[in-house]
Amino acid sequence: MNSQQFYSSVQRELWESRSIYIAPVVVAGWYFFGFVINAVRLPQRIGIEQPYDFVALMLMVISFLVAVFYCLDALYGERRDRSILFWKSLPVSDSTTVLSKMSIPVVVVPLVTFAITVATHIAMLLLSSAILLARGASGAALWNQLPLTHIWRMLFIHLMAGHGLWYAPIYAWFLLVSAWARRAPLLWAALPPLAVVSVEKIAFNSSHIAAILQHRFVGGPEVSGTTTGLSMDAMTPYTVGELLSSPGLWIGFAVATAFLAAAIKLRRDRGPI
Repeated sequence: MNSQQFYSSVQRELWESRSIYIAPVVVAGWYFFGFVINAVRLPQRIGIEQPYDFVALMLMVISFLVAVFYCLDALYGERRDRSILFWKSLPVSDSTTVLSKMSIPVVVVPLVTFAITVATHIAMLLLSSAILLARGASGAALWNQLPLTHIWRMLFIHLMAGHGLWYAPIYAWFLLVSAWARRAPLLWAALPPLAVVSVEKIAFNSSHIAAILQHRFVGGPEVSGTTTGLSMDAMTPYTVGELLSSPGLWIGFAVATAFLAAAIKLRRDRGPI
């Protein structure tokens, strides 16, 4: 795979799919607007850790939704608007195209979300400090007590390891459906898992597949001593080492590889809708 072609393909995705960064920026802007109003009205409550964790959680949810809808439209959209005829005329392989699209939810969206979250945190901290100074109080205690570097470290791990690596088979499945479906890719992405889960429940009165899917969506490596709540520590109850040593991660990679191989073949064989 040509690295220059891959880089150019990623640039193309960023140019065509601006919701990748516009959606989280809008959400961050609305949250900051609300934070400004709350900070002015209730200055004694500014600077606590909870608002910083909450905006990080909001942006993580938005980033996952952006990644899902991007994947569902990535290969379906170019067939629907017939732009696939133009892109296939270029000397770029189907493998490069599909893998560059896979890099968006796995790498680009987490990095963009992390950068926007950090920028929002800094803006919130500067605003809180300015209000404290305007009221004759010192902002030093705020800067010392707020563990932003720790929050950012855990956020980076959560986004890159959890939303990126752990969700890889989910994104690959959506790309496969996007390459196959002639209409309503979201419906076709949801129906097969639901059908399999239903058949297992009816035929065997068990829920093993449902448990596997639930673990993939909301789980991670099995670790002990986890905490609860909405803090970044609670949302990231594993280290990078624990994630990389988890059999579930590598099984997910194998499944994602199979889905991507099928998506590449479908893009090669299928034309416009």
